[in-house]
Amino acid sequence: MSQIPSTLLHSVAEAFHGEGRVLAITPLGSGNVNDTFLVESVARRSVLQRINTGVFRQPEQVMHNLAQLDRHVRTKLLEQPERQHHLLQSRRWDLPQLIKTRDGSSTWHRCADGGFWRSLSYVPDTTCVDVIEHTAQARELGLGLGLFHHLIEDLPVEQLADTLEDFHITPAYLDQYHQALVRSEVVACTGTDHCIAFIREREADVAVLEQAKARGELPLRPIHGDPKINNMLLDQGSGQAVALIDLDTVKPGLVHYDIGDCLRSCCNRLGEETTDISSVCFDLELAEAILDGYFSAASSLLSPVEIALIPDAARLISFELGLRFFTDHLRGNTYFKASRPNHNLQRAQVQFQLSASIEAQLPELRALVEQLAGSHSSAAH
Repeated sequence: MSQIPSTLLHSVAEAFHGEGRVLAITPLGSGNVNDTFLVESVARRSVLQRINTGVFRQPEQVMHNLAQLDRHVRTKLLEQPERQHHLLQSRRWDLPQLIKTRDGSSTWHRCADGGFWRSLSYVPDTTCVDVIEHTAQARELGLGLGLFHHLIEDLPVEQLADTLEDFHITPAYLDQYHQALVRSEVVACTGTDHCIAFIREREADVAVLEQAKARGELPLRPIHGDPKINNMLLDQGSGQAVALIDLDTVKPGLVHYDIGDCLRSCCNRLGEETTDISSVCFDLELAEAILDGYFSAASSLLSPVEIALIPDAARLISFELGLRFFTDHLRGNTYFKASRPNHNLQRAQVQFQLSASIEAQLPELRALVEQLAGSHSSAAH
């Protein structure tokens, strides 16, 4: 987390809450991009975030998308129970609300040093995990993503700005990697040599989703963009998924980016920060639980072609993140926060090992997807 002077933090928090009303500010979460804090004020708890404008170069567009999302989802949540998804009738679902500045003029604030800040409501009585603890929890994480997709599936994509151009477009990340490799002075070691060879062996397969999109087989839909494991909030009492947070990457895209990222981040029991790289593997038991939860909420949204490409998405998104981590390592850690030397190199090795594990189990994963999608489709009819 960047070192931000406490006086600046309090000044920004007071822009939303009012002078003298902020009691305490503490770091929150472990995000790799934005700086996030929990604010305790006289009236409420809230989440204060400084958006990384080096990543989100037009942060006003991010806020536009959040406003569109908020309006759409809240309208659907207020519908009559008989019109709602049956799973929403037996659980709460929360969406963090944008908090306006104290003069009511805006949902964001620029501080004295030019930082772009926003404040969101805090979702109470929830927790999140970095590593799945059991299969029932895995099913909830998949179900939560399915419910989110259900809530946004009729949000017109033309209402959403593309806040991150080429986000999850794997061929574009491959081009960036090649540019970084040419420009960098690579320090030869076992880790870098392995990553370079791993990428070289798989370059021909990186366009599988984009080619299907170009053929008209995969439609653009509104997506979350980053539904990794610790972005799903679970109710502290019931363990049910109740909110998907970190909504900066909500934009038009392919649902495969979301499903692939959910599987990638949830089915590695060691987590993406592990140093035990050789032991990283893709857990099919967890994948089954996640997909069972997802299809219970969203199977009717997807075409047969979309369903068939889910295993490819899991492999590709794992590879893609490894590619992004390694590229950032070559560039000197300009995108992802790194807390030690070779941190992003280690992260890349974890994702490449996970991608290789998925490759080795693709036949089993394809059979699993086909079976679960079929069973939920039959149940729906």
